[in-house]
Amino acid sequence: MSARRVRLARFGLLATAFAVSACGLVYELALITLGAYLVGNTAKQASIVLAVMVFAMGLGALAAKPLRRWPALSFAAVELALALLGGFSVMLLYAAFSWTNLYSLPLVVVAAAIGLLIGAEIPLLMELLQRIREQAAGAAVADLNAADYLGGLIGGLAFPFLLLPFFGQIQGALLVGAVNAVAGVLLVWILFKNDLSKMAKQLLTLVAALTALLLVAAFAYTDKFETQARQALYAAPIVYSEDSRYQQIVMTEAASPFGEQDLRLYLNGDLQFSSVDEYRYHEALVHPAMNGPHENVLVLGGGDGLAVREILRYPDVETVTLVDLDGAVTDLAREFDDLVALNDDAMNDPKVEIVNADAFTWLRQQTGTWDTIIVDMPDPDATETAKLYSVEFYGLATDHLDDTGRMVVQSGSPYFAPKTFWTISATLEAAGHATSPYWVSVPSFGDWGYHLVQADGEAPALGLDTSVGPFRSLTPELIEAAQVFAPDRARMDMEPSTLMHPVILDRVESEWQNY
Repeated sequence: MSARRVRLARFGLLATAFAVSACGLVYELALITLGAYLVGNTAKQASIVLAVMVFAMGLGALAAKPLRRWPALSFAAVELALALLGGFSVMLLYAAFSWTNLYSLPLVVVAAAIGLLIGAEIPLLMELLQRIREQAAGAAVADLNAADYLGGLIGGLAFPFLLLPFFGQIQGALLVGAVNAVAGVLLVWILFKNDLSKMAKQLLTLVAALTALLLVAAFAYTDKFETQARQALYAAPIVYSEDSRYQQIVMTEAASPFGEQDLRLYLNGDLQFSSVDEYRYHEALVHPAMNGPHENVLVLGGGDGLAVREILRYPDVETVTLVDLDGAVTDLAREFDDLVALNDDAMNDPKVEIVNADAFTWLRQQTGTWDTIIVDMPDPDATETAKLYSVEFYGLATDHLDDTGRMVVQSGSPYFAPKTFWTISATLEAAGHATSPYWVSVPSFGDWGYHLVQADGEAPALGLDTSVGPFRSLTPELIEAAQVFAPDRARMDMEPSTLMHPVILDRVESEWQNY
């Protein structure tokens, strides 16, 4: 082989190493992201996937040693197996989650199998590299590692910025599986076909064709599969679904036992509201906080517009600023007819300004203050939301509260998740507030709690401005009773949650998941 052909062959092999490394990292990120969507707690999902895969990669490297006798055919087989297992991994795990009670066990099995195959790549590529031209082991390792790490960089960037937003999790994984298959087969077919017997060539061609057929068929079937899998998760018919950049959004609608239509919003499988009783939650969230100055109101979260609907009942409200991370949710609240009817078209009111941003980061950039702040964030059961229930976040929010202003925080269930509820109380107190905790009954969720604080640090008195009534659920008597906690929900001595020590996740995550 001439020096020029040797250089081209080495370049082709290293390019293949680059491509398959990018594919391997995408599979890891896809499994982590899927777990975060379906189960929550990205840190836990990342730890499980990475630990299992890295361990399995070590085993795969050892298992590849006997295959060095047939490195070309073995490498092609590994890449085709990765194309199928990695490409179908998201679909398989989503199916397991939707139609069975299993997820963690299939996740570990799939992650381990992918790790075994990825671990076998480098030893086989090393053998093939040396067959092109022998070189010192250190130099060969350096060349392969450079291609491998660079591929990891590209795969790591391609997943969140290209594959996830444009193709979604399932189709993105299938596309990467196709890249895996093409890279492995082309390398062997172009550079090492003379190392294969006639039967091996025929077998490789047949398996590659079947792999391509399966990947193409699955890609075409994705939309129907996702519809069926999603519907399997929900009792009521799905009327809207979307995978946004941040979460899975699903709306269902069916007749309730009371005869009215029950519209429900789910984010990553977690119920956000039921139209049958959401007014109980939102009236209790908004109106005690609005019993004071409220010309300018800030809502953090609440992208469905239901809290804004209650705020706009006050004619002297001048501005409402709503900050919600996901523009797909706020667009839904402005455009989806059934939700627009439920929120009284509040999100299109000229008084309302919608900002799609991370609330923590956005608050750090603001200089103004508000009379009332409504904190209507998702439950603190994931790494992404932990910072929104921290001493630092509450201190930051207080900095933007007017001197006579009030802030209310939705705080979960004092019955089903009492540690969470009282951790939020301890966190607000650590941020300098005396809290006024209260709870109401919301049948779709059970008993639900809140904490009301005010800028001067004193515990505010709970009351209602009855001039904007009548309320559907609230009365002065109910508000008074809401401040009484039965012995089984009595105050608990909890540590505050901070950015560096997210107590909520460490101590009470299991409560929320069980609930």
